[in-house]
Parts: sequence; structure tokens; C-alpha cells
Amino acid sequence: MSSPLAVIGECLVDVVESETSAPKSHVGGSPFNVAVGLSRLGHEVVFAGRRGNDDYGRMIARSLRAQSITSLLEADELPTSVATATLDPTGQASYTFALDWVLPPADELQEMFKQTAGEIDHLHTGSLAAVIAPGSEVVQTVLAQQRETSTISYDPNYRPTLVPNREEARQQVEACVALADVIQASTDDIELLYPERSHLDTMKAWLELGPGLVTVTRGASGAMALARSGFAEQEAFPVDVADTVGAGDSFMAATLSTLRHQGLLGAQNRQALRDISAEGVAAVLRTAAQAAAITSSRFGAQPPTVKELSEILAKAEGSGASTTTAA
Repeated sequence: MSSPLAVIGECLVDVVESETSAPKSHVGGSPFNVAVGLSRLGHEVVFAGRRGNDDYGRMIARSLRAQSITSLLEADELPTSVATATLDPTGQASYTFALDWVLPPADELQEMFKQTAGEIDHLHTGSLAAVIAPGSEVVQTVLAQQRETSTISYDPNYRPTLVPNREEARQQVEACVALADVIQASTDDIELLYPERSHLDTMKAWLELGPGLVTVTRGASGAMALARSGFAEQEAFPVDVADTVGAGDSFMAATLSTLRHQGLLGAQNRQALRDISAEGVAAVLRTAAQAAAITSSRFGAQPPTVKELSEILAKAEGSGASTTTAA
């Protein structure tokens, strides 16, 4: 039986507002969405994210149970974090936050992982969890310690309203990139962090810090990836967009799921991940882009199940949504 996949990061309630409908509340947070995506794709998942002992916190607890995700932390006395997502007419979301991000000490958190899940061969983090103090310091310590037995993935979402100093944000992001094996970012995040250079130059700079795979999502323009085997692009699968909430997180979950099936997760497979073939990268992009498209076709962060994703990938074979690679 495969080891559980672990996720550490924020869980919160997304309050989605638009000009065309009444506000809707969904459980969310990028790391939480990745945990849900992994669970729906058939993986055992352990999640470390705080929530308050309030109505929103109980909503999160119910969602964790409904998705069969093991929660590492009990509710605390701080308010549950809230993100207000405002949708523009195209379905793109912008966010404001009321966020508390505190965690137990790193050694205590790792012992909790060990007692709850045993040996973990992969740990994911990202978004606000890696840049908002005091929890971000714990996250980086756990990443550094966990590298001995686990591969690491990281999704550097950058929110200038929460970390106004771009240089400080870059330093935090690059510290996590250097600890990670798989990176995913959006073009929006890259442009905010590094407005002076191209997307590809940023991908190359991150790859040089040590990861085996760097992927970048481009919304309706699809996605691209860089590994030591070369550069790859994937067109977006056509879909009627409901909204884009959680699409990138579905992309991340499907990326990790595909790498797990390819036997490339776990510290013992780190070199194999660094040597991933062009065909392996293409399979990752194709599967992840399709997962993101499914999520974009429905309201809220609702990633696909393994059955949904498998069926639609089979139908998409030869449909014209193609991958191109260049060494």
C-alpha cells in the first residue's frame, strides 16, 4: 500500500462574490484544495491546517470528513480564516483576506505526522502558508527536515496585499523553491514576483535552485513545464468556464497524482524525478490541464474524481488538445 500524501497549509472559507449572483461560501484555501484534489484522485491524504472553533471551522471539519482526509490539527480559539473572492465578468477571481496562520512547533508537528500517518513519501505546501508569519517559519523548517524521506512540492501564490515587500516575498519564495522538487506557479504570480524577466527565465532560475520539475499555468493559454529533459507546452482543453476558483490547485493535485503513478515521488526517487523524460512531462501536463479544465467548468473549487478524470482523458485522446515538447 502506498504511503499517505501530506499537505501543510491554510484552510479557510472562500466567500465568492460577483455582480450576477448572491455571495456563496465554500471551504477553500489553496493547500486544502490540493488535499481535496488528491483525495478525489484516490490517494490517502493527511492535512495539517488550522481552523477555528466556530461555524466556519465546523464547516471545514465536515468537509475534511466528507473527503476522507485525515486532519492533523484540532480546532483552536482563533477565528477561522476567510478569503473573499470577487469574480470579474470573465470568471477570474481577485482576493482579500482575514487570515490567522499559526502552527505548533516544527518538531511537534512532525511527530504528529509520524504518529498519524507513519512514513510520508511526499509533502506539499504553498500559497499563504509559506509566506505568512509565524506559521511560515514552521512550514520552512518542516520542509527542510522532511526532505530526508519525502519529495516536496510547492505552489508560490503571491498576494501583495499580504506581503507588500516584493523583495522579501522573493526571498521567502526562493527559499521554498530550493527545498522543493516540484514547483507550480501561475503566470500572474510570476509576473508579480519578477516583472523584469520572462516567464521562461524565471522557470530556468527556479530549476537551477534544485527542483526536478517546474510547471506554470497560463489560464486559457494552457500550461508549460521545464525539466532537465526540456521545455513542454500544453494547450488548454476547451471548456465553458463557470469560474476559475481552485483550477490551479486541481492542476497541482493531478500533477502529483501523475508523478506518484510514474513512481517519481519519495526521497529515494528524487534523482529519477530530476531525470523525468519528455514523455513523462507531457503526461503530467496533459492530465493536470484536463483536471484544471474540469474544475473550471463548475462553480467553486470542485476538483474531479479519478473516474471523471480518467473518462474524460480517454475521450480527449486525439481530440486536438495537443502537447508540444522541445529538448
